[in-house]
Amino acid sequence: MEINNYKIIYSAVFILAAILTKLLATVFLRRIQRKFGFQKSRIIIINKIISFILYIIAISFIVFVWGVDEEEFLLFVSSFLTVLGIALFAQWSILSNITAGIIIFISYPVKIGDTITILEKNNNIKGEIRDIGVFFITLQTKKENFITIPNSILLQKSIRYL
Repeated sequence: MEINNYKIIYSAVFILAAILTKLLATVFLRRIQRKFGFQKSRIIIINKIISFILYIIAISFIVFVWGVDEEEFLLFVSSFLTVLGIALFAQWSILSNITAGIIIFISYPVKIGDTITILEKNNNIKGEIRDIGVFFITLQTKKENFITIPNSILLQKSIRYL
């Protein structure tokens, strides 16, 4: 099997370009954080998203350089996205938690370090927000216990800020 040198060179160029772009994005995001006072945790999440997208783009270019047929690649991607969509639809609660996590991240109703009380009928949940993830929010109570709450619950319930 003959491997053309240009395929290796192009692959290396795409990988280096992705790494350099990620480094530039990291520096740019740190400047934005300092200038506008964004939380470090939000910058880390944005940096992870940018890195993921850059690496997916680099892998796509490398796949095309190595001669994978465009139709086969698009068939693979569309099949994968279809299976993923069906899986998320079958687990509606997972999809709602991801959507709620995106809403919490974008609309910024609460942030890490806030102390909140989630008002329930019989049992209020009070604690400091320690982490906001894709699926869950982690609260730390006064007794140093950690409680994880699905993101969708945070949007559905009434909250008291302390």
